[in-house]
Amino acid sequence: MVSSVESAVDLGLFGPGSIAWRLHREPGLLIGGLRALMVQALHPLAIAAVEQHSDYKNDVWGRFNRTSNYVMTTVFGTNEEARALGRRVRAIHRPIHGVDRVTGLPYAADDPILLLWIHTTLVESFVLSYERFVRPLGVAVKDGYCAEMVRQAELVGLRPDDVPASWAANHRFIEGQRPILQRTQTAMEALDTVLNPPLPPHRRPGWWALGQCAVSLLPEHAVELYGIRRNSAAESALRPLVAAGAKLSARLLPPPPVLLAAQRRTAAAGVRF
Repeated sequence: MVSSVESAVDLGLFGPGSIAWRLHREPGLLIGGLRALMVQALHPLAIAAVEQHSDYKNDVWGRFNRTSNYVMTTVFGTNEEARALGRRVRAIHRPIHGVDRVTGLPYAADDPILLLWIHTTLVESFVLSYERFVRPLGVAVKDGYCAEMVRQAELVGLRPDDVPASWAANHRFIEGQRPILQRTQTAMEALDTVLNPPLPPHRRPGWWALGQCAVSLLPEHAVELYGIRRNSAAESALRPLVAAGAKLSARLLPPPPVLLAAQRRTAAAGVRF
């Protein structure tokens, strides 16, 4: 039963008892975000929309920060904050349309298929990174997470009945897009941007490690399309180091402002975070 105090506090789309809050409070999910960008770029229509209608190469960190802020705010923010971001994304997507120069196919940023491609690959990538660098998850937990994230998908205009609500359904949708995936020049440029963003020299080794961890989560068909060679020795050595680093970061670094705000609202509602 929800108390009157708890009901008066806006705990957002998910709330402190959700699987989404459990997963997204972990810094290690950053690696999942990088992995998702790599997978998403292999869809020629998705990457054409980005390449033709943004300046991501010259605004790498701005775009990265906006994407991270969107994920964290829609997970931990209030309902109104999440809905406001959803309205903003829909407004940005609405005028974005064109023709992919590689396939000759038309695209629109608000095409439900492209929106589902972004959504499902993010969901998959976050789960895989949590399992690799935090702890394993049971099928029931993964199903629960997929079902919860339908709420996030609705923000960008998707109908809930169209969004995969289980781990298996999420995987089936991704697999269904494999025939259109291909290595394009734009995809290779996007991959290089993810792996080699503009950074001062002292920060590049750390980002290289994160990039190698993200590559380790890629499916084999993505590795083959990109022509990447896995570095199994580096992957084995980095996995425990990155996992330990993520735990240390969670303990020592201040949480993002939106997470701190969620903690305050949860305390006000008398609920354990």
